[in-house]
Amino acid sequence: MKVEHNISRLKYLLKLFRLSEAELLGRISIGLKKPITIEDIFSPEIKLNYLKRIDKVFNKGIQYYLDPKHLIENKEASIFFRKQKFNSNLNFGATKIVNQFEELKISLSTISTLSDMKLKRKVPYFSIKDNPRTVATEIREKLYPKQFTNNLRDFLKSLIVSLAENNIYVFEFIETWNKKEKANIDGFFLSPDFIVLKRQQKSFRREIFTLVHELGHYLINVEEVEEVDYKIISKKNISNVERWCNDFSYYFLIGKYANILNKIETANSNNDYHFDLIERISKETNLSVLALFTRLLFTNKISQYNYNQIKQDLNEQYRLKIEEENKRKEFEKEQGIKRGGAVPKPINSPLFVNTLQSAFYEGVINEYEFCKKLNIKPDKLNRYI
Repeated sequence: MKVEHNISRLKYLLKLFRLSEAELLGRISIGLKKPITIEDIFSPEIKLNYLKRIDKVFNKGIQYYLDPKHLIENKEASIFFRKQKFNSNLNFGATKIVNQFEELKISLSTISTLSDMKLKRKVPYFSIKDNPRTVATEIREKLYPKQFTNNLRDFLKSLIVSLAENNIYVFEFIETWNKKEKANIDGFFLSPDFIVLKRQQKSFRREIFTLVHELGHYLINVEEVEEVDYKIISKKNISNVERWCNDFSYYFLIGKYANILNKIETANSNNDYHFDLIERISKETNLSVLALFTRLLFTNKISQYNYNQIKQDLNEQYRLKIEEENKRKEFEKEQGIKRGGAVPKPINSPLFVNTLQSAFYEGVINEYEFCKKLNIKPDKLNRYI
């Protein structure tokens, strides 16, 4: 069976997702003895099963390709039309995630307008000319959680709540272990008020650092999609913007302990590399031990050789921990022991929930749309309205 389709929409998607025609053909021809050709997909009529294969790549729904309306490439539609270059070399999985949240951002902007919900910026703008430590000190007063906890997930949640109170959306995306093409990014910021994070179930410290790093992008209003490595907070070959956001994140999280680290003697074997102090600061700031040692390296408080040894030891400890965890799971599986292994749920920003509630009460969205956007079952609706 063949159907007429809007070829311009397919070409639009290729540009949006930065995918070549050859790459698309390769993806949709997997498992076929006879590969699909350019003529097969760019003719006025296309086989329906080919169109279904295309949609497995883009996930837009078959009706999307049949719609005769022509789509215009503009900067408001996507960050991929606003920016040509990113700090990370984004794979297709990352591009799909960004597009997914770009569409959500546009959707929330529309329903906010229709429900007369105006979100004004409560936090001032800054620039990379401003001292990141000074900015971090000022912003801590406004955004740092009132109650500190070293329960990492709870601390992350409290940060998300604090940002929501200041009209900043924060979202998590979760990738299951069996996903074929995982996004090679940790987070991104979409102007004017959208921060998205990859759930780091085994490393909440990394996710916390990424959140504050993206908050830095929000403060200076510079969009970015990237892999944020909190262990390279001092790397010298990164851009001025990235260095500023990394420094801001460090000072925001470390707070008063920055002065303590600045005053210590050079870490070496004679003082056991200040391990006890570093571990205590890590617990009281939710910065990782390795991130703190990286800062010592940047401030010449530890030699490159000693730093490399410590980094190697910490990485090995982590590897052994994961290996032990995997052995335990394998043993339990052999013994027939079943434990709850539900996929983690993203933390919902109160601002996201409030936006949907306002839209629902104003009749802008219905029950089905409300549940779909929150990814909840209809019988859970009463918990939110």
